[in-house]
Amino acid sequence: MSVQNVLNLIKEKNIEWVDFRFVGLLGKEQHISLPATEVDEDTFVNGVAFDGSSIPGFRGIEQSDMVMMPVTETAYIDPFTAHPTLIIMCDIYTPDGQRYDRDPRGIARKAEEYLQSTGIGTKAFFAPESEFFIFDDVRYESGMNKSFFEVDSEEAAWNTGRKEEGGNLGYKIPVKGGYVPVAPIDTQQDIRSEMCRLMMEAGLRIERHHHEVATAGQGEINFRFDTLTKTADNLLKYKYIIANTARQYGKVATFMPKPLFGDNGSGMHVHMSIWDQDTPLFYEAGQYANLSEIALHYIGGILYHAPALIALTNPSTNSFKRLVPGYEAPVNLVFSAGNRSAAVRVPIAAVTPKGCRIEFRTPDSTANPYLAFAAMLLAGLDGIQKKIDPRALGYGPLDKNIYELSDAEKAEIRSVPGSLDEALDALEADHEFLLAGNVFTKDFIDNYVELKRGEAKAVNIRIHPHEYSLYFDC
Repeated sequence: MSVQNVLNLIKEKNIEWVDFRFVGLLGKEQHISLPATEVDEDTFVNGVAFDGSSIPGFRGIEQSDMVMMPVTETAYIDPFTAHPTLIIMCDIYTPDGQRYDRDPRGIARKAEEYLQSTGIGTKAFFAPESEFFIFDDVRYESGMNKSFFEVDSEEAAWNTGRKEEGGNLGYKIPVKGGYVPVAPIDTQQDIRSEMCRLMMEAGLRIERHHHEVATAGQGEINFRFDTLTKTADNLLKYKYIIANTARQYGKVATFMPKPLFGDNGSGMHVHMSIWDQDTPLFYEAGQYANLSEIALHYIGGILYHAPALIALTNPSTNSFKRLVPGYEAPVNLVFSAGNRSAAVRVPIAAVTPKGCRIEFRTPDSTANPYLAFAAMLLAGLDGIQKKIDPRALGYGPLDKNIYELSDAEKAEIRSVPGSLDEALDALEADHEFLLAGNVFTKDFIDNYVELKRGEAKAVNIRIHPHEYSLYFDC
């Protein structure tokens, strides 16, 4: 979409406000709104100024002036505002016109440019499956003298005996019993359908939606794959629409990986493939799961660098409450055809050469998608360039239910880090692959690790409510 097309759209749709957005290091959208009457061609040339010192992990107050440069192809109409508003995603630049090397969207674009410079392929496709919960009520507090959380859902297994509904209608979803039931057990068909309608109006191509495994309103909506940066843009749009649609229904949505103890958490399984122009590079008929050597080496890079990758793909302390055995959590660093207990799964059902891809199942939606997708691509490219063979390193293929293996067999399988601090340790020890093509910089890695260490410490020093159950009567 050209600048003129955007300006025409503003007039045709009687747009009153133009909302310029960027994403911070933590993956959250930030925005500044300008009256549509103040937006002209110069806006797209000169950008929109903002204070970078107020964004965690960006710049100090002495270097706070920064510029959002609008990307016209990302424009879509906000479906939630009372005043007609056009949303436009932006890249971040310094006042002297240089790309800001801590801009997550800029990092994603550099990763795509690096792929092309290698001569391996021309584009990488990504498709995330981002799961979420829709709750009816959420309360939490963390203070000096108390700490708690409490969520509730009309679907929840713990509400089979509740009287406050004005007549309990039953049909609650059992723990781990929520995968694709029909109504009246699935109460959220209409809200998910409304989310999909709004996503399609905003330009996403929706493939399907369904209830997920956990009790208490876990769902999933799948949208069509696209190139790396466009998919990250689309994921932010996806999360924005889900959160605000839930709010319109008087509910609340969360992408938190593990909001409930004792049931499945929410992951973000990421499907990936590389193409050279119109030729898919991951398919070779007759080989294991019809995978080419390029695809196997890409898998090798993902699994070899996985401990460091996880600092970017699972960057929260809560991520590691999900990454435990027993809840379909992909903690085992092996690959397998169609096997959901492996960290890397190769889909094999109804797969064509164009549909041949790999699925990294470990990530979750606390990840900044621009950083996570860029890091995954760089790990895979490193595997291709160094011909890292996952078979030679003991990463599979393993076509067994890993959760049912003996302890001795499990001991032979490398696992994911056990905490955010362990993942950050791995990133500090193994980040050279991220520096290729100057996609990430050492400054970025150091700054990111410092920011995330602060989060880990904030959780580690606080008293956990369960410690009272364990130790109060010591």
